Amino acid sequence: MPIEFVGGLFPRNQLAQRAANASPRLDLDYLRDLARAHEHAGFDRVLIANGGGDPLFLAAHAAAHTERLGFMIAHRPGLVPPTVAARAFATLDQTTGGRIRLHTITGHAPEPGHGEFLLDKAERYARAGEYLEIVRRTWTSDQPFDYEGRFYRIEGGFSPVKPLQQPHVPISLGGSSDGAYQVAVQHTDLYALWAESLEDTSARIRKLHEVAAAAGKPAPRVSLSVRLIIGATEELAWKKARDIEAALKAGTATRGRIEQQGLSGGAERQLALAAKGEVHDKALFLGTSTAIGGGTDSTSLVGTPDTIVEALLAYHDIGVTTFLSRGYDPLYDAIDYGYQIIPAVREEVRRREQQRQAA
Repeated sequence: MPIEFVGGLFPRNQLAQRAANASPRLDLDYLRDLARAHEHAGFDRVLIANGGGDPLFLAAHAAAHTERLGFMIAHRPGLVPPTVAARAFATLDQTTGGRIRLHTITGHAPEPGHGEFLLDKAERYARAGEYLEIVRRTWTSDQPFDYEGRFYRIEGGFSPVKPLQQPHVPISLGGSSDGAYQVAVQHTDLYALWAESLEDTSARIRKLHEVAAAAGKPAPRVSLSVRLIIGATEELAWKKARDIEAALKAGTATRGRIEQQGLSGGAERQLALAAKGEVHDKALFLGTSTAIGGGTDSTSLVGTPDTIVEALLAYHDIGVTTFLSRGYDPLYDAIDYGYQIIPAVREEVRRREQQRQAA
């Protein structure tokens, strides 16, 4: 089973102190350097999340300063017309040489600040399904098409610009609710999970395969989002993890805990797992998640490089094909991952595959 590594790309140094009157300007030099660090470290692509700048434009800038690095671009269905989004992604796929992925973020809550008020989560996933269907048809149709759904009505939808990647730009999705499984199976090739225990992650992968089988569809591949906290010894790794936990708690005390804004299904699962213990399967640490009140890809693997490689391989053994791993010091962590983690995981996966073929 192929292995893929995804990092994180940001337009500002997240460690830099930011005053209340800090400049809103993007740090394009940092964005360039971070993208190049990921490319040289051997990452396949980087996730560009919403917030801090438009992900499409950030990807375009980073692509101009890299040669091979791919871009996993967070996109919220429903905020722009699907045909407009399809044309924008097709254009970027052409200008980057086929290096992008559309990553669907349906969200646990509406976004009234953007004029989006659809409260019911199941309805938002149903709308996301229609949205992605229209996006894919726009990418693949060589003639104008009509569409009539519950949420969208299109007459003569068409884009003269098609993606360079065929049959279309790949699509991934993150989410924990039942609707997320359904949309992932119908419209995506990669389903993104936040890291939980091996037992819980295995159960979620089984459910994904069950939903796919019931729909008569191939199951999407599985991505696992987890931070990596590395130390030369186990003791140093855990000291580093505790220091990060303390810093997160201090920052949370200033900004407020995430649960005050409502919890996603994934965040609820994180906090429920943390209630059973802060360490699972030897290396999975929940302290970095509970420090911010749950939510985001904030669970961590802690240990020496050997420990973390072993932990990642254990997830690969249960069906994870993609690891979305970003650190708390993004630039230097990307370099460390490329030196200490990525080559070792790839080599062991290659060795195991050769053994299976020989057998």
